[in-house]
Amino acid sequence: MFIPEAGDYLKLRQLIKIVLINIYHNKTRSLLTTLGVIVGTATIFLVVAIGNGGEAQVNEQYSRLNVGTVIVMPASRGRVVDPLTENDVHLFMESDNIANAFPVLQGSGDINYDNYTQGSRFMAIYPEFQASNHLTIEQGRELNQEDESRSNRCAVLGAELANTLTDGYASEIVGQSININNRKFEVVGIYSRVGDGGSGMSNDDSAFIPYSTGRKYLLGSRANPIIMAQATGLETVQSALQDIKAVLDETHRMGGAEQFRIMDAGSRLVAAQESARTMSMLLLSVAAIVLVVSGIGIMNVMFVTVKERTKEIGTLKAIGAKKSEILYQFLVEAILISLAGGILGVIIGYSTVPVLEFFELPALPSISGVLIGLIFSVITGVFFGFYPAMKAAELNPIDALSYE
Repeated sequence: MFIPEAGDYLKLRQLIKIVLINIYHNKTRSLLTTLGVIVGTATIFLVVAIGNGGEAQVNEQYSRLNVGTVIVMPASRGRVVDPLTENDVHLFMESDNIANAFPVLQGSGDINYDNYTQGSRFMAIYPEFQASNHLTIEQGRELNQEDESRSNRCAVLGAELANTLTDGYASEIVGQSININNRKFEVVGIYSRVGDGGSGMSNDDSAFIPYSTGRKYLLGSRANPIIMAQATGLETVQSALQDIKAVLDETHRMGGAEQFRIMDAGSRLVAAQESARTMSMLLLSVAAIVLVVSGIGIMNVMFVTVKERTKEIGTLKAIGAKKSEILYQFLVEAILISLAGGILGVIIGYSTVPVLEFFELPALPSISGVLIGLIFSVITGVFFGFYPAMKAAELNPIDALSYE
């Protein structure tokens, strides 16, 4: 047992030296005590990393989507009694809150290439639609104004559809012919991957053709457009929605805006971000519970330590150690044990990130994750180490020295 001189007892370095000696002499017990803290801190670190990774993945998924996009479509499928018109597009554009608006024709059917048939969606669009919706060319060329004015039977494919039709050799389809519902089209390009298109269907699985071509060759009298409008910014989306509803109420007297489904992509982005944050908070709560359990373990071990070192405490008091000094000694020991566990937990958390990435679980380590993990571990040591330390400080020196 290490006994300092009374004059040196208040020195922090001496205090830490005493604590480290006591920890060293009880290595196994100290290691077992830290295990709960290690697990809890590693869990907190990984939870924060997974939360950051999830949010980054959501932001990446929507990064190519204009979050100010508002999609207007009939509320029911089948024959539309009071369809949207291009006049609605022009009226939408009169709003100060709307930057662009495009009619889009949608259809579905069989797309055939080289004796392989894939059921998919096709979209008839104006050329300007591509830049406004971040559709960029990976191979070949995009649809242009000449294609629209001449109703050219050409198509640009989404990356996933091109990959599916060619069994992984997408580049070979550019310049070749495909059949869309038994109509021949030349593939002039392939778009880069864009992810969710905002309407719940991926543009990556779609074929895109000129608007006039879709109306003339594929849809005919069934050519009832949807309208994709874009607010001037995310902050004006709600105002744009109100303007759109006002136009629909005015131009569609049979049912007004109620007969149409109106969705805004920004709300979907916010909802996805909120879901990621909620999951992170849930996992963080689980990690906090692990730390609480480990804290109870620290408290139990500290009580045992106080019992084992009762005579030592009596000796320290006999040579002049104050109550507060005894309290600090045991409290520092609890803090050092939990801090050591926290540091080991962070290291283990960092080493686990590559494993999560191998299983395609996004994890993005951050300084905040390190700080949160260490702060939680220290708080655990302080909170659960205080009561045993206080009990040790309150021991009567005479009783302590005579303790068996």
